[in-house]
Amino acid sequence: MAKTAPRRSEQLSDKVSEVTGKVQDSQAWNSIFRPGSIFRKGYTDSPRNRSYVIMNSVLYHLHPVKVKRHAVKVSYTLCLGGLSFFLFILLTVTGIFLMFFYRPTAAQAWDDIYSLQTAVAFGLLVRNMHRWGAHLMVLSVFLHMARVFYHGAYKPPREFNWVIGVMLLQFTLLLSFTGYLLPWDQLALWAVTVGTNMMGYTPVFGKQVRFVLLGGFEIGSNTLLRWYVLHVLMLPFVTVIFMAIHFWRVRKDGGISGPL
Repeated sequence: MAKTAPRRSEQLSDKVSEVTGKVQDSQAWNSIFRPGSIFRKGYTDSPRNRSYVIMNSVLYHLHPVKVKRHAVKVSYTLCLGGLSFFLFILLTVTGIFLMFFYRPTAAQAWDDIYSLQTAVAFGLLVRNMHRWGAHLMVLSVFLHMARVFYHGAYKPPREFNWVIGVMLLQFTLLLSFTGYLLPWDQLALWAVTVGTNMMGYTPVFGKQVRFVLLGGFEIGSNTLLRWYVLHVLMLPFVTVIFMAIHFWRVRKDGGISGPL
């Protein structure tokens, strides 16, 4: 009996290896995993295959093949860039949940927010996650830029990516501001009033900008609808494009961090 059990386990292991080998030799498997992948049959640990693993992976591809030793230390980067991206994903998920229960009209916006907090399961929790996530994202993006400036990561050849980061900070503030208006309470009305009046004093085309943002000459339902579209569609779309450029330039410029 003692010899039979090991033989059965060896037979089972051989069958598993045989099935695994057939799967890895199949055309479907090889079409998914490119040469050099650790999931391809016959993978050997070599500098060339390690480079293939980096270049053929979506997540690893965000980093260069060679990364500076200090750049992967948590104490150096504080994970502020990754935290900002995580908060953006969190805000996207919670925002989609909130969109199911919100109607961007002056007569129904506040009632929808109130019913969301009182009558929808986990509604108050999700709204608070969205609200505090927005505050934390503003803070994390600002601290991320402060860390980059402190370590000199804005210097050549990273000047362009620094400009992209400044644009992302502006989009983050605009996302926070436009979301702040959606409950359409007294705070939102006065925020719209102050914000659009400031934009109205822009030289040359200030009045036209104010008219477009208000959807007329006065604050009304058109105003809420336009700021809602900015918050859930236009600004996130532009932000995602700039984030993609930002990540791409991080990789092309030699890593996630600048010189010491």
